[in-house]
Formats: sequence, structure tokens, C-alpha cells
Amino acid sequence: MSRLDNLIATALGLEVRLQACLARLQAGTDDEALHDLRIALRRLRSLLRPLRGIALMAELDAAAQAVGRLSSPLRDEEVLLAEIGRRGLEELRSERQQALQQGYLLWLARPELATLLQRLGAWPEGLREQQRAGQLGRLDRRIRRHLRKQRKRLREALADPAHDRHRLRLLIKRLRYADEAYPELSGVSAELRAALKAAQSALGDWHDRWQWLLRLAEDSRLASVEQAWRQELLQAEQQADRALQVLDGILGA
Repeated sequence: MSRLDNLIATALGLEVRLQACLARLQAGTDDEALHDLRIALRRLRSLLRPLRGIALMAELDAAAQAVGRLSSPLRDEEVLLAEIGRRGLEELRSERQQALQQGYLLWLARPELATLLQRLGAWPEGLREQQRAGQLGRLDRRIRRHLRKQRKRLREALADPAHDRHRLRLLIKRLRYADEAYPELSGVSAELRAALKAAQSALGDWHDRWQWLLRLAEDSRLASVEQAWRQELLQAEQQADRALQVLDGILGA
């Protein structure tokens, strides 16, 4: 299968997954529909990001980015609700759950979602037309160059003594997801793959606590768990720093 055939086949599979996740969200059948949809969006963007110099790729990536950005507050609320439930704040969880359900409905009606589905549906034929016009040469070269840049940016960010954990988390995610999309081109070893995963997980734990603490200002009923979150934030920072140190050693080797 050619690179173009593989791109189209993968994108079609992700389109089916997106549609299924949307149906689950509309039906309210489970709590993981939005999370699964965001994973599908992430995989789609990882597929497209190295090729954004091509117009059709850039347009579809922009549409996927818009939908993902609009879904982020909903996913943050889902994670917070799970934590609130774990802490036994059932009345607060139930109240916020109702607001979240309304948020789903408003999100599903957004024009950005319709735009993404329209562009995704038209994308395969558009690529075939560009291929026939000779506009899709050297795809593998573009992808390898993008992957090298992602790796370099992460290495430089880790070497910065004043590194920002938010930016590191983003750079790690981008390299991991690019590796998932193009494992045969990424050159990422099993050791590095494991270190990236561990660092992303540790930074994710830190990011969750950081976000939850920001929510204290909007609802005084969260004050009962503030101290626990602050303690967990410190622990998560330490764990993240250790994971980043390991990652830095592997990348610099």
C-alpha cells in the first residue's frame, strides 16, 4: 500500500470512529464517548500535522483542531467530576453532571463539528485529484523532516533550566502521537517510547491537579479537597521531574 493509500485508509477508519463516538454522545450511552472521540481527533491530527504544507491537509487539520479545542472544557469537566465523585461530593457531582449534559448538546450543535465532518468526507477524493496533478510528491520525506523537528524541539525544551511543564507536556504528546501515526518513519526506540509515555502520564497527573486548584475560585464547595489537591500537586511535580530527567537522558544519548 502506498503512503497516500495508507493515509486515506487510516483517515476513513478514524471517520467511522468519530461518527460512532458522536452517536454515543447523542444517545448518552456511556461516559467515555467524548474521551474516545478526542483520541480519534488526536490520531487524525497526528496523521495530518507533518503534511500541513499541503492545502487539503492544512484545512482538515484546522477543522479537527477547532473541534478538539471546543471539546477541551467538556473533557476537563468530565475528569473533575470523576475526581469529585471519588472524594464523595455526590451532590456537587450530580449538579455539575446536569450542566455537563447540556454542554454536550450545545457542543454537538456547533458548526465547527459539521465543518469537520464535511471536510473529512470530501478529503479522500481531493487527495486523489492532487495526486493526479502531481502535487503530492515526497510524502515520506516531509514526514521524516517533521518528526526530526519534533524531537529536536523536545530535546531543546528539556535542556532549558526554566522549562515550562505545560509546553513539555504538549511537545511530548506531539512526538508520541507522531510516532503512533508513523512508527515505521519515526525512529523512536522502545526505550524512548516507554519514557515518553511515562513522562506524559506524570505530567498529566500534575496538570489535572493544577487545573482542579484553579476551579476553587468558581465553587466554594471544592474547598474541602483543596489541601489534598495541593499535596498531590507537589507529589506529581516531583514524579514528573523524575520522569523528565529519565527522558532527557535517553533523548540526549
